[in-house]
Amino acid sequence: MAFLDRVSRGVDRLLLSIGCVFLVAMMVHITADVIARGPFDSAVIGTLETVSYYHMVIAVFLPLAFVERTGENIRVDLFVQMMPKRAQLAFYFLACLVGLGFFGALCWQSFLDAWESTERQETVMSNFLFYIWPSRWALPIGFGAAFLAILNNLVQALARGEPG
Repeated sequence: MAFLDRVSRGVDRLLLSIGCVFLVAMMVHITADVIARGPFDSAVIGTLETVSYYHMVIAVFLPLAFVERTGENIRVDLFVQMMPKRAQLAFYFLACLVGLGFFGALCWQSFLDAWESTERQETVMSNFLFYIWPSRWALPIGFGAAFLAILNNLVQALARGEPG
């Protein structure tokens, strides 16, 4: 149990850090483009493509595990909070099972899509050759890490005997 917790925390912190780096890179990239368009009447080539296909995707999907592990997802548990602890734990267990199924399916399907995209060397129409297949791997990595975080939260909740 402690091993799962250490691995889950390590993975989600690493992916959160990478997501933050790409968020800052997006800010710098867009700022440079805005500055270049102003006084220099120019543009940073590939800003739209890079921000859309790399920065945003990585900044959104990689930190999913951290959001899940820390319980920062949006939850509507108004009525469940009024129930006894055992009922709350049962509902939490059920929600975790649904989450595991959901993120497991998303991880598997996005893995298949990323694999196919990699084999085809997927690109998008642009003024230049712009490969998007590497960014496709952010989805299965993010979903897989979220799956691991849900599993860790479930194991921790069952060990404590109360929902996470």
